[in-house]
Amino acid sequence: MATAVIMPRLGNSVENCLIATWKLQKGDSVAEGDIICEVETDKATMEVEAPASGTVLALFFDEGAEVPVLTNIAVIGEPGEDVTSFQPNGAADSASSLVPPVDSQEMGSTPPDGNSQPKPMPVLAADAPTTRPGVSPRARRLAEAKGIGVAQLSGSGPGGRIIERDVQAALATQQPLTPLAKSLVRDGIIPAVGTGLGGRVTAKDLTAPHEQSPVSTLTAGVTDEVEAIPLKGVRKVIAERMLASLQTTAQLTLSSYADARAMLAYRQRLKASDDSLGLQRITINDFVLLAVSRVLAQHPALNALFEADTIYQYRNVHLAVAVDTPRGLMVPVIRNASTLSLKQISQEAKGLAMSCLEGRISPDELNGGTFTVTNLGAFGIDTFTPVLNLPQVAILGVGSIAPRPVQVEDQVQFIPHLSLSLTINHQVVDGAPAARFLQTLSNALATFELLLAG
Repeated sequence: MATAVIMPRLGNSVENCLIATWKLQKGDSVAEGDIICEVETDKATMEVEAPASGTVLALFFDEGAEVPVLTNIAVIGEPGEDVTSFQPNGAADSASSLVPPVDSQEMGSTPPDGNSQPKPMPVLAADAPTTRPGVSPRARRLAEAKGIGVAQLSGSGPGGRIIERDVQAALATQQPLTPLAKSLVRDGIIPAVGTGLGGRVTAKDLTAPHEQSPVSTLTAGVTDEVEAIPLKGVRKVIAERMLASLQTTAQLTLSSYADARAMLAYRQRLKASDDSLGLQRITINDFVLLAVSRVLAQHPALNALFEADTIYQYRNVHLAVAVDTPRGLMVPVIRNASTLSLKQISQEAKGLAMSCLEGRISPDELNGGTFTVTNLGAFGIDTFTPVLNLPQVAILGVGSIAPRPVQVEDQVQFIPHLSLSLTINHQVVDGAPAARFLQTLSNALATFELLLAG
């Protein structure tokens, strides 16, 4: 009897996975437990094992395809068995195992029945039908406010209903519109790339047919060797989220410096401590993480999320830490950092970073942060403008430690300082509260041992 291989669900928040590599081909023999393919989300990589022994009868997707979770991706059985009923999205797809994602805000928390049929994912549809099964009020309001034609969307709600998440997904990938173009949008199709400056969609793009994207002419007449690198996986998601962050928020960055003498002295004491204490690997960045987790309690407006015209302030600090990996930027979360000791925060940060680097981080470990810290000090960067990690309302950029001239009585002394750059969403956080947070943080870092005693 044939057995389906399904796309696994890698965490509660994951709706699609990308097939990175097939380890077996159609016709190959396979034993139960053998690795049949590697899949990746925007954040993690996982090996998929064969659920049964037999012969690979079909592979339904090519490498590089993005597939909804719980979709059949392959079939294992005996040679000659019919696999038609296993084909996803096919004419004979009467036994698809896809469970559509649920919008908890609009449908409640009850999961759909396991026999539910596949629902289209929220993508721009070039052949969108003229009639729609329905649009939720929240989705319609957001679409009207952002100039999105609902006819171009595929709904992921019950019965194909368009919900708020579908509009948000379209916003994340859509090129910005000129004011005139935005006013012309109704239910038409918005091109993926416009002819305006930087790919902006103009009024002309909405009224004139486009036979060829201007991007395809980039290498015309170029004689040098050119490598075309498609955006996919983590890199694609980073691109979409960075663009969406800047397009949908009012970002303001404030910079400050913290006297680093106390931190440097305490770091030397830790490095000279007994090995059995496990304190030698604690870093300056760990000091910053601890200080942020404590100071945010005094400035709850920055330990918050902003979504759908609502601010969600958190009592506990779930600290997201940016990690540079070969696959791109990842931001794992230290849960309840405000309750952890310096040693515990250091261990959590290093453990999560290693999981990211080794590609075994789980998607759930990358979600739920309430504030983000990103550190470029190791690269000699002084100050920079970190981009908000939506839907968070603040992110702290940490730069290098360098001497700064400070007047002490009648003399100018060069004292090592740590640079800090705080980006806020000015829609919900004003400049003065953000400045007070930076001031409190700087003072806490300058008197770090006193912070530990608190």
